Amino acid sequence: MTEAMHLVLIVEDDAAIQNILRMLFEANGFRVVVADTAARGEQDARLHRPDILVVDLGLPDRDGLNVITSVRLWSPVPIIVLSARTAETQRLAAFERGADDYIMKPFSAPELLARVRATVRRHVRGELPMGVLALGDVTVDLGRRTAQRRDGREVRLTPLEHRILETLARHGDRIVTHAALIREVWGPHRDDSRSLRVYIGSLRRKLEAEPSRPRYILTEPGVGYRLNTELDDASKPGD
Repeated sequence: MTEAMHLVLIVEDDAAIQNILRMLFEANGFRVVVADTAARGEQDARLHRPDILVVDLGLPDRDGLNVITSVRLWSPVPIIVLSARTAETQRLAAFERGADDYIMKPFSAPELLARVRATVRRHVRGELPMGVLALGDVTVDLGRRTAQRRDGREVRLTPLEHRILETLARHGDRIVTHAALIREVWGPHRDDSRSLRVYIGSLRRKLEAEPSRPRYILTEPGVGYRLNTELDDASKPGD
């Protein structure tokens, strides 16, 4: 699928921002549909089956979170929130509903474009983990549940550490919330947030060259973790 075939659905009620986003995406080869209400956004998502949604939260008829919830009932299509809401609770709520990314207004047009492209690319690739993860000096075989360094030395990961890594890998570069990670690793109706932090720390000590400045298992403060599988020199360290 070429980029020119990708369709972006923008759910945004501010006419000025609509125009900016339309020009940005169309100038870079995307097709664009714009909806100015939550109801219209949900309708257009079903009608046009876009490759990605860019959703504002402050819509005139309903909260944009409702759009995310509604679309997630029937589609795994990537959703990026573009909002002026800066509170950590709002970001967390968006990720819990199923958003793939969250960008705050005012936004950088090149950054938004880059993140839309990356999100679409990951979705086209699929969300199942690859057979092998290359994390710097360490190679992890997710299928065989083995890990070793470049010099052949074994890296011993516990079953829970493998499950955490597999869960992060399954979500690509997307953020996985604390609650979602705990639910997938420990099961429903569990609250193992302290254990999760302990295991994340252990994974970093085993897999990262500098555990205090991780490059692969990154923290999204107040939200969760993500696995950096598209590492470059500009990647910021996690916490």
